[in-house]
Amino acid sequence: MASNDLDELARRFEEHRRQLKSVAYRVLGSLSEADDAVQEAWIRLSRTDAATIDNLGAWLTTVVGRICLNVLRARTARREDVLDFAASPDPVISYEDSADPEREAELADSVGLALMVVLGTLSPAERLSFVLHDMFAVPFEEIAPVLGKTPAATRQLASRARRRVQGHAPVPDPDLGRQREVVSAYFAAVRDGDFERLLTILHPDVVIRSTGGPARPALNVMLSGARTVAGQAVLFGQFAPHARAALINGAAGVVVVANGRPVATMAFVVTDGLIVAIDVLADPARLTQLGVG
Repeated sequence: MASNDLDELARRFEEHRRQLKSVAYRVLGSLSEADDAVQEAWIRLSRTDAATIDNLGAWLTTVVGRICLNVLRARTARREDVLDFAASPDPVISYEDSADPEREAELADSVGLALMVVLGTLSPAERLSFVLHDMFAVPFEEIAPVLGKTPAATRQLASRARRRVQGHAPVPDPDLGRQREVVSAYFAAVRDGDFERLLTILHPDVVIRSTGGPARPALNVMLSGARTVAGQAVLFGQFAPHARAALINGAAGVVVVANGRPVATMAFVVTDGLIVAIDVLADPARLTQLGVG
């Protein structure tokens, strides 16, 4: 391929990069793996006769889908534990005073962390079919060859995934200001060690999922119930003064940095004025990789 032709192809590819990364992130839940998938798609495109591609955007989306499917299948093959905390989704973090256009674009294209957690419980085929069809309107006829299934079977996979998502992914209140008020009240109660106040802020069936990684195995836990979660929160009240408000996947959250070191990110789902889910990332290696600080 001539240099000018390659430059033109690269320009056209860049027009699709943002959407391709959005697809890959939603399928994989990993920002770094999403970047790798998009780069692999470019390599495959650069080795293909672009003149044979009728719709470049559709072609690239299915290529990224196929790459992500292979990653998911490899991940599933080596997974031994039902609770694979290393596979918890990467949070997309932004601050109100942020001036990082790339991160703002990622945030705009992200979906709620609670939804990402539920997507992580789906089979690779379910996750890919749901993401491509329900989130990016890719026809089942185009998804089916990627999965090696018929369009009808692909439709069934997406339908099964949709039922799981609708039943287990809580929808946050649309008022971000109200979300922030509830999260602020939560940390005020934590700082004061006010157990009873926490119970009025937490939904009776609230769930907290925490990922500590290999360095903090004691924090690889999932707890449920307002009294249990409130008790756990009071124990970590020492970190409350170090919590900085942030947007995490578009919802109210915090980043905790103490003594110059990232301690955790906390994403909250506030529904009907109550906290129904808290997702904590406290893995030092991943916090560093994500540039938290």
